[in-house]
Amino acid sequence: MKPQSIIAPLLAWYDRHGRDLPWRHKGAKHPDPYAVWLSEIMLQQTTVPAVMPYFLKFMEKYPDIRALAEAPDADVMQAWAGLGYYARARNMLACARAVVREHGGEFPRDISGLTALPGIGAYTAGAIAAIAFGQRAPVIDGNIERVAARLFAIEAPLPQGKKAIQAAARPLFESRANTRPHDLPQALMDLAATICTPRAPKCGACPIRTACAAHKARLAGELPRRTAKQSRPKRRGFAYWIVDDAGRVLMETRPAKGLLGGMRGLPTSVWDEDPAHPAWLRIGKNAKPRHVRHVFTHFELDLAVLPATISTVPAGYFFTAPEADGLPSVFAKAVKMMKGQ
Repeated sequence: MKPQSIIAPLLAWYDRHGRDLPWRHKGAKHPDPYAVWLSEIMLQQTTVPAVMPYFLKFMEKYPDIRALAEAPDADVMQAWAGLGYYARARNMLACARAVVREHGGEFPRDISGLTALPGIGAYTAGAIAAIAFGQRAPVIDGNIERVAARLFAIEAPLPQGKKAIQAAARPLFESRANTRPHDLPQALMDLAATICTPRAPKCGACPIRTACAAHKARLAGELPRRTAKQSRPKRRGFAYWIVDDAGRVLMETRPAKGLLGGMRGLPTSVWDEDPAHPAWLRIGKNAKPRHVRHVFTHFELDLAVLPATISTVPAGYFFTAPEADGLPSVFAKAVKMMKGQ
């Protein structure tokens, strides 16, 4: 299968049907590297519709890499709140500061220079090199893996089949037929999002169906195969609803490292199989918990929210207005529940 037989019809389709997104526009030869990088960090394990309002908010508040690098950690973490996977935000800040400090505010153009930056792995480096700088760099995320698994009919289940899928896809990006390196990954992403979808792919509308081995074998809807996932472990924990005379709620800024690091949230117990209450607060005998259930990447949490009181405010805690905005999703759910929203 020659790369040209895939690339030419795919790009012709992209010119007619590709999406315009805030971080890149069809026909723009060199999108802003900062916008490409920011969008790729946000899109890790997060959908385009979820990312769009956050991207627009960040671009308004931090319009360039220097503005982001100079921003206080707490402000950036609060702006990120609700998007999840908070290590991304910490790495994003570290990366912005490294680009300003070590590269004069300009992203490196080569893969090795990009992957040396915090939070930038092989995929993100390839996306920046290709989309922003027009290099023939492989850009293979989970969505493009799905297209490649079908295009080349690779039946080895994921994650074991990942290497075979990536090896099959790489020549598309590295081929001389790839005369539009900034557009090819975006065309594949748009094909994956609108035509070559996870379930019920629209093969009849696919511009590369005549080259697709899975389509010919009537396997498109079955690929890529996946090894059965293990169920997430379950944890329990408490959060505490402590209100002062002014109607403000006690919050903390969580430690920089660890789950929800650097984010604001309600006081909590440890989250494990048998959580205990901190000694510095009091729980009434008749206090009835209300429950929030939340799914993290590696576990499911049953969070019991309990009214409580304190005699003095412990170090590291503060009273603030009980607003859900700017909180991680699990705490935003708890605040809305306790406010009856």
